[in-house]
Formats: sequence, C-alpha cells, structure tokens
Amino acid sequence: MKKTAIYCRLSEEDRNKKNRTDESESIQNQKSMLLQYAMEKGFEVYGIYSDDDFAGADRNRPEWNKLLSDAEQKKFDVILCKSQSRFTREMEMVEKYIHYLLPLWGIRFIGLIDYADSDDKGNKKSRQINGLVNEWYIEDMSDNIKKTLTNRREQGYHIGSFALYGYLKDPQNKGRLIVDEEAAAVVREVFALFVSGYGRTAIAKALNAKGVPNPTEYKRIKGITYKPSKSKIGTLWRDYTISDMLKNEMYVGTMVQGRYGSVSYKSKINKPKPKGNWIRVQNTHEPIISTAMWEQSQELIRQRAKPFSTGEIGLFAKKAKCMYCNYTLRSSKNRDRYYLKCATKHTAKDACEGSFIPVTQLEQAVLSELKSLFEKYFDKAKVEERLMPTQDFADRIAKLKSSKEAYEKEIAGFSKSRQELYKDKVKGLIDESEFIELSRDFTKDKEKLEALVNGIERDINNLELKAVRAKDRKQIIAEYSRVERLDRVMVERLIDFISVGKRDPETKQVPIDIYWNF
Repeated sequence: MKKTAIYCRLSEEDRNKKNRTDESESIQNQKSMLLQYAMEKGFEVYGIYSDDDFAGADRNRPEWNKLLSDAEQKKFDVILCKSQSRFTREMEMVEKYIHYLLPLWGIRFIGLIDYADSDDKGNKKSRQINGLVNEWYIEDMSDNIKKTLTNRREQGYHIGSFALYGYLKDPQNKGRLIVDEEAAAVVREVFALFVSGYGRTAIAKALNAKGVPNPTEYKRIKGITYKPSKSKIGTLWRDYTISDMLKNEMYVGTMVQGRYGSVSYKSKINKPKPKGNWIRVQNTHEPIISTAMWEQSQELIRQRAKPFSTGEIGLFAKKAKCMYCNYTLRSSKNRDRYYLKCATKHTAKDACEGSFIPVTQLEQAVLSELKSLFEKYFDKAKVEERLMPTQDFADRIAKLKSSKEAYEKEIAGFSKSRQELYKDKVKGLIDESEFIELSRDFTKDKEKLEALVNGIERDINNLELKAVRAKDRKQIIAEYSRVERLDRVMVERLIDFISVGKRDPETKQVPIDIYWNF
C-alpha cells in the first residue's frame, strides 16, 4: 500500500471564515476531494499538510516546507494535490521539485484536476506549460497589484502596514491617518528642541534621560506588532532616528510613499528609489508640525550640513564598530582632524563605555597589522608555492571538460539506442516485457552517466573559483605588501569590519580588532 501525503493551499482569505483561526471552507473541500481519491486508489494517507492564506509563489509556506522536508526523508511515496498550482505557481519550483528532486527521492506527484502526474512521462510538456501559465499569472497579478497600489498612493491613501510614529491608522476610514497625540507630543518636542539650537545627539540624549520610549519600544508598549530589539541599547533614541524624523515631510500633512520598490515579482527584497520617483500628495492628513517650523528646521539642516559628509565617503565608513555595543562608529571633525566615536555614549548615560579613536590613528594601526600579516604569512620565497596549486588549473579544467563531453556523447547514444529499441518493439522483434527490461537498463545507465556529468560540472566550477581566488590573493600581495596610505577602495577590499574600544587610561592604547576579508 503506497503512502500518500495530501497538500492543500488557499491563497486568499475565505469570506466564510468566522475568524482567522478557523479553517476555510475551500481547504475543507480540497481535503475531501483528495481523501476520496486516495481511498479509491488504495493509498494510505500518511498525513495532511495545509497552508491557508499563502500565495503559490511564497517559498516560506510552513506546511509546504515541512512537506518537502518529509519528502526528502522519504516518509511517503506520493504527494497528492488538487492541482499543480496548489503545490507551486513558480516554473523554477516545478522544475526543481516535480521534475527533479521528487523523482530523485522516489516520490510521485499527482495534481488531480489538471492531470499532472510525474509518473506519466507523456504529460511532462503539459506540466511545463502549466508551470509557464502559472508563472505568467504571478507576474500579471504582481503588475496588477503594483498598479492598484500606485493608484491608491497617488490618491493620497496610506498603504503601509504601520502608521508613521506620531500617527495611527484611522479605524473609521481605511487608508487615512489620524494623529496619535501621545507620540505627536514627542515629535513636536523634537522639532522645537532642534530649532532652538539642540543637535540631534543632544535631543536623543534628552529623550533617553526622560525615559521616553523610542518608536520601536513605543510600538511594543502599545501592543503593535513589531520586530523586537535584541538588546536594551536597541530601545534607545539614536541621533539617526532624530535625523530621519526631522527630514520626514509626513509631519506637515504630506503623504510621501513609494520610497522603495521590489527587485522583481519573485523577490521580497526592496531597494530605495530615487527621490524624484517618490509619490507625494499634499494635505492628506492632519499635520503635527506647522509649515513655518518645518521650513525653519529644513533651513537649519542645510546650514549644519558638514562639508566632509556631503560627497566624500569616510575612509572607515560603516567599517568601524563599537566594541561594547556593536553600533557603527560615527564620524566627527574638530580643528581639521577627523574622529570616530560611538554615539550611544552620548545619547544615553551609562548605556555604553564609548569607543573613540582618531581616523589617522586607526589608519596607522591597520597599516601596521597589514604589514605584520604579510611578513608573517606571505614569505616572498614561498608565496608562489603556497598560492598556486600543484597542478595547473587550466589543464585540470580542460581534462574535466573533455571527460564531460565524452559522457554526454554516451548519454546521447543511449537516447538513440532506446529509439532503435522502440522500433524493434514496433516491428515485433522483441516483446513488451523485453522492451521494458532493456529500457529500464538503458535508463539506469543513463542516470549514472548524468550523475557523473553533474559531478564533473561541480568540480569544474570549484576549480574555476579556486583559480580566481588564487589570482586575487596574488594580486593582493603584489598591490598591498608595501602600501603606505589607505584609500576607500583598499578598505572595502581588505577589511570586513573593525571593532574599536575605549582608550586604556594607563597604557594609552585603544583596543582594536581587525577582521580581514582574506
């Protein structure tokens, strides 16, 4: 008796649900249909996997991933779905699982209403066509959703999951914002302090001293879903939080949306859009800040803009971190000298010991350790021997490619031999059982050769990667063994990040840990 796993999925919320914890009517119908089919075919039901309210292109479906994990462990023999699209709408996933991994694991896939059956070699093309149609459906649906959301944004409706700090979603008017007076009072205080002469760090310090929760902590206190911070320091006000607030036009009643856009309809990764592409609609909600105060604050921001931070990227920008709280060190300037310091020390008393180091001192420390590393590990006499493999990469890759071509010819020969075998069966030279047995032998030999080809391709890729890395290491040695000054390109290439501590009052030394990229 074959064991079958039943998989059900619903992509949209069922209107007949009493609440979100109830199982939808559609899911129940799918289960009934598939259980009836399993009973008629004499399948033993191993388990039922059900994802409610998940899209077919979502690869993070919990039950779907559990199904695949159990399939890899070969806990059942058949996966039974209402249709191929219930399993996945992505052509890539159709090829990966239905056409490759499931057969490799010895598991049959059946889509009931669209007759998708991985044991039926004759309908593979129809399964691929269904996969393409489903892929087009996802793309079209994505485009339609984007157009709808863009249209809503252009009409001034709020489309975000959460309202901006200082506002709440209007429960009576979907897509509109209302003022949250408790948080809005903090926003007004931030702007008032700024126009009265306080800097961003001083404002953050003042709020932390008063025990005012930052926006993330405020959400937690109010019971709003959020991503919790992993540390107490993460709940403090920071200078960049103040900076973002001071530049946010939403606080004067202008809805600003569309700052980010997805990379593609297959990815949830968003990238920033140019400011000119943002969607701005004025007078969509009640302002928290007056126009006069907004203009005054923006003029102060322009006046306080530091020349060294407007175009040139700092030597260790985003590379130097505080040894105590792991926050990125901020750049400052005093009497034409540049420094790196941890802002946490200045925004909250006793929150962090506070890292501090002049940029020139950190540069010299990096150069000194770099020189020491080259002297210790890259002996000029042995460097070629250490970095170059005993056999030439090009020769090894060429030999592997030659073997691969030979195996591929054999595979092509098997296909031709099977065609000839089929002709012999049609002519009556061999009977059905002989054809099946010989065909099975051909298939096994062909699969062994295909596995060898796949292994050779992996070996070729690994060798090519090693050759590139060896070349990169040699180039690093040639370029940087006697370097006397650092530039931004060198820092990006050589350094992952640098952990900086506080100067020891006795030794006068600043603890530094450098994490290299090589």
